[in-house]
Amino acid sequence: MKINEKISEALDNVRKKTPLVHHITNYVTVNDCANITLALGGSPVMADDINEVRDMIAFASAFVINIGTLNSRTVESMLEGGKRANELNIPVILDPVGAGATPYRTEAAKKIMEQVKLSVIRGNLSEIKTLYGIETQTKGVDSGELIDESADEFTTAKKVARDFAKKINAVVAITGAVDIITDGSKLYTAHNGHKIMSKITGTGCMCTSLIGSFLGAVEDKLVAALAGIVSMSLAGEIAYENLEKNNEGTGTLRTRIIDAVYNLDEKTILERGKINEE
Repeated sequence: MKINEKISEALDNVRKKTPLVHHITNYVTVNDCANITLALGGSPVMADDINEVRDMIAFASAFVINIGTLNSRTVESMLEGGKRANELNIPVILDPVGAGATPYRTEAAKKIMEQVKLSVIRGNLSEIKTLYGIETQTKGVDSGELIDESADEFTTAKKVARDFAKKINAVVAITGAVDIITDGSKLYTAHNGHKIMSKITGTGCMCTSLIGSFLGAVEDKLVAALAGIVSMSLAGEIAYENLEKNNEGTGTLRTRIIDAVYNLDEKTILERGKINEE
C-alpha cells in the first residue's frame, strides 16, 4: 500500500473510532486545538489539573503534551499524565514549544523526555536541535532557523531527526517549509503547505493535535505522525486557495483551515499529498 493510501486509511480510522485525545496544552491555542481535533473526527479533552489527570488519561486513546505556556503546576500534571499513559500503553506526543528560548523551558522538555516514554516528538528545527543537544537560536516560541531543501542544513536536519529518533526510540517530526518525519529507519519528507500558515499562531499546536488524533486510531506511529502533518499542510494549502484575496486574510484563513480538515477526504490526500520516502 502506498503511503498516501495509508494516510487515507488512517483518516477513515479516526472518523470511525472517534478517539478521545487528552491534551495538556497552552492557553493561547487551546480552543483551536480542540476544534481541529473535532474537525478531523477525534474527541478532545483539556483536563490539566493534577487531581484528575490520571483518571482522565484512563479514558483516552492518546495524550498530547504541549509546553507552550508553561507553569510548575501544569508541568507536574504533564509528568503524572505521561507516566499514567505509559502504564496503560496510551501513546504520548510531545510538542516542545520554544525549547531553547529559556533554560526553564528547555529543562521542562528534557524532564518530560526523561520520565515519559514518547511515541512522537513534533517541533520546529530549533526545538528539535535543542533537545538533540545542538546549540541553536530560538526566538520566543518561533524557530530561529528555516529548513531550505537546497541547503546543507536540510541534509543536517534529516540526520539529526534520524539519530534523535533512534536515540529515544520514537518518531521525530520536524515541521517547516519542508517537513521531515522519521522513526530512525524510514524517513519521509512532506512538501505541502503554504508560507502564510506561519502568520497564524497555533498552526504547529494544531498539527500536534492532529497527530494525537491519528495516534489514537492507528497503531503505526510513523504513519500517524505523517498523516497529522500532511493533513494540516493540505488544509493550509486549500484554505489559502479559498481566500478572497482582496478582502480576506489570516483571520479567515484560520477558520478555513479548520473547514479544510473537516472536509478532508481520500481524493484530496491521494491527488495532492506530496510525500517522498528516503
